[in-house]
Amino acid sequence: MAYNNKAKLKTLYLQRILEEETDAEHGLSMRQLIERLDGYGIKAERKSVYRDLDALREAGADIRTYQRNPVEYALVKRALNFDDIMLLVDAVQSCRSLTERQARLLTTNLKLFASDHQRALLDRSIHVSGRARTAKESVFGSIHLVHEALRTGRKLSFVYYRRGTDGVRRPTRDGAARVVSPVQVSFSEGFYYLAAVEEASGPVRQYRIDRMGKVAVADEAAAVDREVVRSWEQLGDYERFGQFAGPAAGVTLAVRSDKVELVTDRFGEAAAFSPLDDGHARALVHVRVSPQFFGWVAGMEGLVRIVGPESVLREYKDYLQGLLDQL
Repeated sequence: MAYNNKAKLKTLYLQRILEEETDAEHGLSMRQLIERLDGYGIKAERKSVYRDLDALREAGADIRTYQRNPVEYALVKRALNFDDIMLLVDAVQSCRSLTERQARLLTTNLKLFASDHQRALLDRSIHVSGRARTAKESVFGSIHLVHEALRTGRKLSFVYYRRGTDGVRRPTRDGAARVVSPVQVSFSEGFYYLAAVEEASGPVRQYRIDRMGKVAVADEAAAVDREVVRSWEQLGDYERFGQFAGPAAGVTLAVRSDKVELVTDRFGEAAAFSPLDDGHARALVHVRVSPQFFGWVAGMEGLVRIVGPESVLREYKDYLQGLLDQL
C-alpha cells in the first residue's frame, strides 16, 4: 500500500528532483531520473516519466530537453532566477538589523529556490560591523507591529531609549510611553526608521526602530494631517545624510573633473552636471542641509566644494568655524 501511495506522487517527486538537481547548465538523463525516483521508493519506466515531464510542462514548468550524450532534462525557469537569489542573499547577509542566526536561516530558505549546483555558489559571507548580536536586539518584531498599525490605521505606543555617557541604554521621558500616529517606515544606512507624528498637525519626527521598546498597537485610530504628510513626502526627493532632518535646498557643488563619481555615488542620477572650468564640473544636487551634509563635504578634502547658494555657503563656513572654535 505504501508503494502505491508513493507511486501516485511520482510526478511531484520528479518535480522535486528537477528543482534540486538541475538548472540551465546541469541536467539529468532519463536513466538518472529513474534512479532518483527509485531512491524515493518509486519504480518507474521511461514512458511514464516522459508522460510526467509532459504533464509538468503543461502545468507551466519550463523543462528543457538538451541533446547531449546522453540526452538530459532540466528545469530552467524558476520562481526566482539565480541572479535574483544571489541579490537577495547578499541583501540578507548585509542587513545589520539581522542577527547571524537570522541571516543564516533566511539564507538557507532562499537557497531552496536554487539547484544544488547553484547553492554552492550562494555560500557567501559578508562581514557586517554593528550587526545585532541577539534576537532581542533585532528589530523585526517591532517592525511587524509598526506595519500592523499602519495597515489598520491605528496609533502606536512605545518607550524610546538612548544611551548615556556611560554607554547604558536608558528610557527617555522617565520611561513614559510615546503614543504616535505612524506615517511610514524607511531604511537608511543599516537602520530602520519610523516617521510619525504625536499630534495630527504636529511635525513629522523620526525614530530609530532599534531604539524602540515595549512596542504595542493602540486601540485609538491614527490622526495625521494630510498636508503634513504631503509636505513630508515631497521632501523624499531631497538627499538625506542618515536620517538627519534639515531644510531642503538645491545646492551647487564644484567637483574635480576626475572625481565626479564622488557625487554620483552619493546622489545617483539626481545630480545634474555642467562644465565649470578646465578642472572642475558643476553639480546641482537636492539635499537636506545639515551638519552631517557639511561633514561629508569637509571629508572630501577639497575634491568637492560648496559654491552656492550663498546662504548655504555661509552656513557651511559657520559650521567649519564652529569646529575650529572647539579646538
